[in-house]
Amino acid sequence: MSQTTPLPLRPLGRSGLSIAPLVFGGNVFGWTVDQPTAFTLLDRFVDAGLNAIDTADVYSAWVAGNRGGESETIIGQWLKAAPSRRDKVVLITKVGAAIGPVTGGLQAKYVAESVEASLRRLQTDHIDLYLSHYPDPATPVEETLRAYEDLIRQGKVRAIGASNHDAAQLRAALDAADRSNLPRYGVIQPEYNLYDRAGYEGPLRDLAIAEGLGVITYYSLASGFLSGKYRSTADLGKSVRGAGIAKYLDERGLRILDALDGVAHSHDARPAEVALAWLIARQGVTAPIASATSLEQLDSLIRATRLTLSADDLALLEGAGNPA
Repeated sequence: MSQTTPLPLRPLGRSGLSIAPLVFGGNVFGWTVDQPTAFTLLDRFVDAGLNAIDTADVYSAWVAGNRGGESETIIGQWLKAAPSRRDKVVLITKVGAAIGPVTGGLQAKYVAESVEASLRRLQTDHIDLYLSHYPDPATPVEETLRAYEDLIRQGKVRAIGASNHDAAQLRAALDAADRSNLPRYGVIQPEYNLYDRAGYEGPLRDLAIAEGLGVITYYSLASGFLSGKYRSTADLGKSVRGAGIAKYLDERGLRILDALDGVAHSHDARPAEVALAWLIARQGVTAPIASATSLEQLDSLIRATRLTLSADDLALLEGAGNPA
């Protein structure tokens, strides 16, 4: 499957980067996706006109026998196999998560060391978007931003952002940057999907819109629940993610699946495609992140970028997913 018409790119806030309306989630690389399969998926992704790949230094340290950095390493090998690909993609990675015995954090020294390791694994001379994976209350935000300033000056990082920050933490970081004339977080990465809405909607979304921030959402399919694959406790054994999906099997979750089924049927689409199309259409979202472990899954994600939902579709989904 390839796309003949290039997808329109969206500005990623004021970062200077532009991305297609779907980001490939590289958390599966080195976990449920081996290197040959990853190469096939990435080739198809880029051939379809998509260009942003999200990973982190900690991916996928949670797998037995892994040490972290596996995802970055696979992406780096893919880039090495065809160096011309580098100019076609926006590489997003993160720093700060604990990796095994390493406690992580956002101290300047740790950031400087971590970026070099990520650059080596990714086999590139620069990272397009470097994210603070988690807030670090033990490190002054000015220290972290100065470390990023050095990396930007050296050409090793093009733009910076923050993942897992709430509105107060983000506001404090933006104020610190303005106060000390340091680089600002231009992109945020919150958890957000049709079911998990409370963490982003409200003050954080309002701040992102007011400040013109780029927003790339993670867990965009609620760990796969919004694909419709899991509809009862009997379904939870279908994948390694099943145990984390039980929390969605409540009255509201099933109501959302019913709405997704209805909209999907009217568009000859799949529920996951509709759930992603809802995010793509949402004010305050630049692009959702989604991962795939097979070409069939990836082709479905690509179709989501072409799916236009009607006002009635959006209202039905909005009502079903409303936390109130």
